[in-house]
Amino acid sequence: MRVESPGRDIYDGNVMRKKTLWIVMSTLTILIGIILLFACGIGYYVYVWLQVSPIVVAPDANEAERLAAVDRWLDKQFEKHKSNGGVLIVREGQVLLLKTCGYTDHTATQRLNAHTAFRLASVSKQFTAAGILRLAEMSLLNLDDPVAKHLDGFVSDKVTIRHLLNQTSGIPDVYMDLAEEHRKELGEVLTISNVVELVKQYGELEHQPGDVMKYSNTNYVLLAGIIESASEMSFEQFMHKELFKPLGMNDTRVWNLLSSERSSNQASDFDQVDEDRTPVETTWIDGVAGDGAVFCSLHDFVIWDQFWEGNPLISDELLNQTVKPPKLNDGTKSDYGFGWIVEQKRHWHNGAWLGANTYFVRYPGSKCCLVVLDNSSNIRLDTVVSHLEEALMPILAKDE
Repeated sequence: MRVESPGRDIYDGNVMRKKTLWIVMSTLTILIGIILLFACGIGYYVYVWLQVSPIVVAPDANEAERLAAVDRWLDKQFEKHKSNGGVLIVREGQVLLLKTCGYTDHTATQRLNAHTAFRLASVSKQFTAAGILRLAEMSLLNLDDPVAKHLDGFVSDKVTIRHLLNQTSGIPDVYMDLAEEHRKELGEVLTISNVVELVKQYGELEHQPGDVMKYSNTNYVLLAGIIESASEMSFEQFMHKELFKPLGMNDTRVWNLLSSERSSNQASDFDQVDEDRTPVETTWIDGVAGDGAVFCSLHDFVIWDQFWEGNPLISDELLNQTVKPPKLNDGTKSDYGFGWIVEQKRHWHNGAWLGANTYFVRYPGSKCCLVVLDNSSNIRLDTVVSHLEEALMPILAKDE
């Protein structure tokens, strides 16, 4: 009689389990490999899609050669669907380059031009600041007035207009969150006065006024509210009457959902991926202004650049305060002026809202400025600006 080994079934079972485990592990390894290859492929595509080639220019290139290189480079970026907008370079009021490449909206039927008005997003803040300065020039307010003097029942009597301008008020950037939380109490379109009331009722100081600089869009909507209160006009009406019209900025306006119909020269925002363009629509929040909502053309930016060199609407004494680094309570200095980020050799601001990406920089030493505007949700704009400044630095920073 043959006796079977009692360990055979156990041995065969172990072999089967090992084979099964090996198959599972091999399959998982293959799947992970495929996923990694796919991810690498997607990652490489995104990397290439985001890349912007630098501007090729010889180190000893003269001014004309640099400007010509920039001109050609902008054409190439548009052809590669890596930009849709305009670039302006001005020195002492003289245009060195004004270039537009792209379309006014997602339909790609109308080309941009020097008079196309782009949404400026947060570059609008310096326009709001100029509106406040105009009111000061008209003796309708003082920059060191408590905000509560113009907005009755304000959350604090220690916050001044200057604090709002310098982003040192202590009021956090909460107006959009507050609006969403209390949307049922509000109308179909959020307004400047809605934001003022929301801050009055629900706002709290995050820190004492003047302690720290903290960027807050809410500050600049409140400034628009002060302009409406002090002028007894809408923000849009005041800016048109007291700034844009007398300056001859005929392409420039404040526009939001409470405004009349869009101007014929006004660009619309869109998302762009290669040749696919999708419109970017406004939301109910876009009834506010002050933190944004100014539309301006490259043509009018020539005027706006010169505005900061001196103008008949605002005294030099007031104007100079816009780029003076403010002193905080502890004696240190901030780098945020009145709608300007103030650095030693340049003053600048950027913006991004809906499909707009914007950048404006002035070099006081050389009296040059660079403006870059895009209405195609261009997340490459920072790189575009970096390449432009690198190629143009001998022009922009000359004699500084």
